[in-house]
Amino acid sequence: MANQSSRYPILCASFNQDNSGFAISTKDGFKIIDSNTGRLCYDRAVGAFIIVEMLYSSSLLAIVGAGEQPSLSPRRLCLFNTTTGAPLREMTFLTSILAVRLNRKRLVVVLQEKTYIYDSNSLSMLDTIDTVPNLKGLCAFSPSLEGCFLALPASTAKGAVLVYNVMELQLHCEIDAHRSPLAAIALSSNGKYIATASEQGTIIRVHLVSEATKSYSFRRGTCPSTIFSLSFAPSLQLPDILVATSSSGSVHIFSLGFETNQSLLTLSRTKMSGSFLGSILPYSVNDALDPAHHHVLHNAVSAGVRSYAVVRKVDKVADSSSSEIASCRNIPSLSTARTSLHGAWSVNSTLWQSFQVMRKPHDTFNGRTSIERSCCNT
Repeated sequence: MANQSSRYPILCASFNQDNSGFAISTKDGFKIIDSNTGRLCYDRAVGAFIIVEMLYSSSLLAIVGAGEQPSLSPRRLCLFNTTTGAPLREMTFLTSILAVRLNRKRLVVVLQEKTYIYDSNSLSMLDTIDTVPNLKGLCAFSPSLEGCFLALPASTAKGAVLVYNVMELQLHCEIDAHRSPLAAIALSSNGKYIATASEQGTIIRVHLVSEATKSYSFRRGTCPSTIFSLSFAPSLQLPDILVATSSSGSVHIFSLGFETNQSLLTLSRTKMSGSFLGSILPYSVNDALDPAHHHVLHNAVSAGVRSYAVVRKVDKVADSSSSEIASCRNIPSLSTARTSLHGAWSVNSTLWQSFQVMRKPHDTFNGRTSIERSCCNT
């Protein structure tokens, strides 16, 4: 990607629903950038914004000001048309807006203790959710209309998640994921999985949304770390991939091969069934510590720099291998946007090493994964 520059630190960075583009906001305005080419698609210098959310690659943006000007109140949501350069609709709330999510049918506005659900077309209010104090505006949203869920913290004392069906306007389930309060939540784009991390940042858990059951536990590390972002790969006929970034400066990639995990779990149970450890350790411990499902890019950014990562694209290539267990090679291409010591921001790209994912013979392929990471200092 071509380098970009600005005089101010980044206030927010966000990807659109299919990760084909991302928005960056600074004190002098916001920019929309194509994830594939790094091309600047839109640039508007109108003041500071703390939220810039895109609707896929359309001309509609949901923007919220940083409050540095009276016209850019953090309590006012503006639906903005980039084609005309004019606001389509403005909505004012009693308290500051902490997060906004949207798809072609629903608009979600998250406040500290309330979350509002709107129809995206008519902007009529459909429901209001009373929540526990959510100071960080923590939320996750799956944009698929077939599995459209919203996830919000359900407790301030432990890592409980409230999962709400946004299309049917009803509570789907509540999941007790961690003993410590939540630090990050992510839903897969099709609403199949939900990933969570607590403030401890050592274990990342993945639950199957339909049944509210834990499917995977991954150990990020042994030392506490703040998880900045969690993101799933696009849902294809490939092993599902989960990417995490943390305050340690590393990017972690986890493989969620359901068939693989089940076979390894069966093998693990067989090996440990007669042992002392096998009688007291949960089976999920083996999955959490299995290096075959966890790959790390060390020192991807400076420690403490807030970073975001998404899996932008997965290319599937046929493989004629007939081995009993074949491998999948994934080569992430990383794009970064980060602040420098002088407050400038830049966008560039790097390439990471390939990693292996175990698969069965009839599912063999070589996969190439592009990962876009946007890092911002806040």
